[in-house]
Amino acid sequence: MRTGPARPTVNSRPGWVDSDSPGLAMRAITREQAQRSFAEDAIFGLSSVPKQLPSKYFYDAEGSQLFDRITELPEYYPTRTELALMRSHAAAMARAIGPGALVVELGSGSSIKTRLLLDALDQPAGYVPVDISAEHLALSVAGLARDYPKLEILPVAADFTHGFEVPMPKGRTPARVIVYFPGSTIGNFTAEQARVLLGAVTELVAPRAELRAGALLLGFDRVKSADLLEQAYDDAAGVTAAFNLNLLARINRELEGDFELEGFRHRAVWAREPARIEMYLESLREQVVHVAGEPFRFRAGEAILTEYSHKYTELRMLELTRAAGLRRARLWTDADELFGVGLFEP
Repeated sequence: MRTGPARPTVNSRPGWVDSDSPGLAMRAITREQAQRSFAEDAIFGLSSVPKQLPSKYFYDAEGSQLFDRITELPEYYPTRTELALMRSHAAAMARAIGPGALVVELGSGSSIKTRLLLDALDQPAGYVPVDISAEHLALSVAGLARDYPKLEILPVAADFTHGFEVPMPKGRTPARVIVYFPGSTIGNFTAEQARVLLGAVTELVAPRAELRAGALLLGFDRVKSADLLEQAYDDAAGVTAAFNLNLLARINRELEGDFELEGFRHRAVWAREPARIEMYLESLREQVVHVAGEPFRFRAGEAILTEYSHKYTELRMLELTRAAGLRRARLWTDADELFGVGLFEP
């Protein structure tokens, strides 16, 4: 999953809740709360200089389906590279994690890579998928429930950057908590946002009375050539462009917007100094757009920033996790060093 940039950072901490709590799958955020937050963030972002929209809002049902298509594109190397890493090393990851783990996945999406991890783990105590799209989460969980009938699955529909409650399985007490954060989503946060988020993860996996210290299993994209990166975020088939423009279409559907999609174009550029891809929607003409009754004027060529995707050297990732109170236990990477998956412990 891709997220950020966003106005709010992590402003509350994950906590524990018994799985008998009512409304488990939807308790973290109601539809009305989600709609209100979407409107507030859109108005704030479009009023900012430069204009921006939090890309966590990419993931309505249509956006989630488009992102699934992106992961299958020939230009988009991260998913297939990370999947290959998981196929090759899931058994080693499972040995390092140990038996009886409760797996909490941030931004679970379709949970494709998670299946490889769950297959390798020794008697996992449960699986907590956390995703901002309740509709997409429900579809994913239904498939997992069919394929893993003995696994306790405890879905949480939530924006994990705002904090959420982690349900405890009823069937057994976990030995430890493993936070699984694949897909290089960590790259969608600024350095400070990432440090705060990983600090919250450190608190979640800290030892407590009934649990030994847990760990973070983190996927991250590595620095590489600008050509390879820009092609991955601006594919020849135009799927990423449709994914980006769907954010404006969603505003039209849900926030009484009147964006004319043909008046904007998708653009992805590599910013060398901050080591990140930046994704934009550029206005092709001077125009005025309304969102939730508010007018927003665009100059020709003015762009809305919709996504950061930071890339990491191994040293930068070690510095980031160390600042959040984590140490590297293991690191797995592919032969071309395109992608990394690290296990980090408090």
